Amino acid sequence: MRAPSPSHTLIAADFQRHSWRSLPARLTLPIADSLAISGVALGQNRAIVFRCREAAVYVACSTLCFARHPLEQALRMIAELEFRKVDVAIHESGPHLRPSQVVQDVSLAAQQIRIGPTLTPAAFSVEIAATDETEFRRQLKAICQLARMSAVSVLTIPAAPLGQGLDVEVRRLKDLVRLTGAEGLVLTVDTRMGTLTELPETAVDLCKRVSGLGLTLDPSHYVAGPNQGKSFDAIYRYVRHVHLRDTGRSPELFQVRVGQGEIEYGKIITGLSRFGYDRLLTVDIRDIADAPYALDAEARKLKYLLESLI
Repeated sequence: MRAPSPSHTLIAADFQRHSWRSLPARLTLPIADSLAISGVALGQNRAIVFRCREAAVYVACSTLCFARHPLEQALRMIAELEFRKVDVAIHESGPHLRPSQVVQDVSLAAQQIRIGPTLTPAAFSVEIAATDETEFRRQLKAICQLARMSAVSVLTIPAAPLGQGLDVEVRRLKDLVRLTGAEGLVLTVDTRMGTLTELPETAVDLCKRVSGLGLTLDPSHYVAGPNQGKSFDAIYRYVRHVHLRDTGRSPELFQVRVGQGEIEYGKIITGLSRFGYDRLLTVDIRDIADAPYALDAEARKLKYLLESLI
């Protein structure tokens, strides 16, 4: 996977004599999983021109990387690190924008998450605290409206906590997928310790049972949590978003300096590419108190590393 590059143009002369599957060998296309392909017919027996461009993967930054700062300052710091995409955390218990604020004034929220033309929202991480179903849906609909106004296509929410029945969660997520899908958005649940997605098998089962549901892969939870670094290859086909930091093999080492943990970024990107992943990789290094390293330097380091791999 690479960022957009000049189009490759292939011409199939006398196309009538060849089916798509039996084009001459010299017209072999790059790996189809990582391509967006468009074709233009020039006549029944004339040449067909295919323009193939590699699908684009962008590196974004989470606003939670700078949680100790006000939202406007956090966005400016992200822009100064030369990120062009931002993953906005909309958490009721978070330090920045809250769902209860969005539902009160969606237009104001849209203004708050934009600071200029160089940095644009690309994903929302959403945690709604409302326990009343009607209020939960009201807040989620407001966030969907904010997403449409901001050209955001992916929302991430947490799955139900462990102990919740799987059938109950399937019914809940089916309803939420219908709600967000009606707004043209993709709904995902993140892979997270303490929730029903803390093991890859259950995360895959949810996606199989809830049509249209995607996953936000946060591999730290599969390295430091009960999965203990075992393979999670089975989830790649369902991944619609990714959150990344470096992590050791225990909850106490959930976040370590980039390069000192066990996250295999290259392996993850290769696994995603097999399924044509062409969305975001979000730097999600949490702004924890008394961190023994500078957050901006770590965010920049991971940004450059990811960009070198895509």
